[in-house]
Amino acid sequence: MKQYFFFTGIIFLAVIGCIFFIEKTDALHLKQLDITAEVQEENGISTLYWERLPYPCYYRIDTYIKTTGSISGESAYEHIKTEFTAANTYRISSAPIPFHYRITAYGMFGAVTTPSPGTASPYFMASSPIPIYHYTDEHPASLMPFLVWHSIPNAVLYEVELLSAPPEGEGGTALSLKHHLMHTRNIFTNGWQADLRPFRSMEKIYWRVRALGLKHEPIGEFSVAEPLYLDKDAEIPDHPIPNTYDQVIDFRQPLYPVYQWIPLNGVSRYEVELLTKPPTQGHGTEPDKNRAWSQITTSASAIYDEYARPYAGTYYWRVRGLDADGATIGTWSDLASFSVNVSENRLYAAALGDSITHGGGAISNSPAFLEYSYTTYLPFDCINLGRSGDTSHATLERFDQDVLPIHPENLLILTGSNSLRADYITAQEIIQDLDTLQEKCISHDIRPIFLTLLPLNPERISLAFHSETDPAWLIKMNAVNTWIRMQKFFIDLEPYFYDPQQRILSPLLSTDGLHPDTKGKHMMAELINQQRALFYTHP
Repeated sequence: MKQYFFFTGIIFLAVIGCIFFIEKTDALHLKQLDITAEVQEENGISTLYWERLPYPCYYRIDTYIKTTGSISGESAYEHIKTEFTAANTYRISSAPIPFHYRITAYGMFGAVTTPSPGTASPYFMASSPIPIYHYTDEHPASLMPFLVWHSIPNAVLYEVELLSAPPEGEGGTALSLKHHLMHTRNIFTNGWQADLRPFRSMEKIYWRVRALGLKHEPIGEFSVAEPLYLDKDAEIPDHPIPNTYDQVIDFRQPLYPVYQWIPLNGVSRYEVELLTKPPTQGHGTEPDKNRAWSQITTSASAIYDEYARPYAGTYYWRVRGLDADGATIGTWSDLASFSVNVSENRLYAAALGDSITHGGGAISNSPAFLEYSYTTYLPFDCINLGRSGDTSHATLERFDQDVLPIHPENLLILTGSNSLRADYITAQEIIQDLDTLQEKCISHDIRPIFLTLLPLNPERISLAFHSETDPAWLIKMNAVNTWIRMQKFFIDLEPYFYDPQQRILSPLLSTDGLHPDTKGKHMMAELINQQRALFYTHP
């Protein structure tokens, strides 16, 4: 028996020695092999795929965000996270965020290849919307199918064109002259339930979509025309679709959730219900007796939760269309869910403020589109405590309820933009609110880090929201930001957001004149990250 263990040990050491020799001397020339990755998508699920190496190994995936290049001294890429897998696939986010991925193969004694060239997210690079749903000859559409695509950054609305044949040329921004059937611009999210009943005699039509801005100017080109096979006998969808397509994987849920969906054609009234366990009946027509919250809205595709959701667990939600009498149109939607995790350790950072913190931008995009949240681009864990619509005083009033239970080490504070707009709120009142917030933070061992208020663009605000801005907004902002710059901990955002010609928020960074769009939110995160020396212990 002793001889058996002796020889087994010798063989084991010999094998380990061989592996060590192979990996450290690169005897198999593995470092000369290139790992080439590509993005594949199926049913809205996006996966990074690469060929396995001819050697037993596992893989390290490093995720980066390409920086905007607008901040002096910043690197070209910011490292976000590292994960490992034994498979040759890795699920990625389809959100239009400038993610880049590098893959390195690892053996028993470390890396056996050099990192692969960066693979860029095709969703951020896309010049036109990428369809998610495809209706083929094998899987044809009903006469009222949902057409769904990946969202385009800073799109206010979308235009869909239906054609009898492929267009004269793919792409471009003009409607087809020869094959045009109809088009619509009344689409304010990344999906539309088309009414194809006028074309029921046709076996196949084509569709394509493009993104538009505030003044209906093109953002990029039309997508490649997709064939759409029709089955006039197929069942017509009768419930909205929870719009969870372009989410960021493993991202921390904002404290105040927003629920969004692809609406039913012609339906303008909806109800959302929230549950802490799946409903007793799936696609029914009645409310669930155990629902925790519900709200009815005339918004076409999103609703903001009025309550914070701080408690750990899985939450479920669904949406239904309603008629004028409150009866369900069709049935409840499929069930969507999100998870809230509560760390046992003290949270490193939180962000407190109004809608600029909560997220959203380009008028039509709610905070559920995480590319419009600056916390998405931070390379450290930071829970979003923003709430849309807050004045500085409203933010102050919910400090005890929303901040103290979380008790972060660092609190990023950006609130007061809505107060600037209101002619009945003075600069001194905003400053008093901020000063009280600071006192509360210090008394509870939380480091308050103020962000200076961003400039406004009253003309754009009027165009987007049909509301006027206090003519004294700039004087008020200067007074508030002067006070902020006198505090011990602050990050100065204001100078980076001006129009080069005027003292207003640049239209290139904000469609609606109030909320920075994707590049502006990304710049905010970069400026915050540059000042990490202000923070308590680095994670």
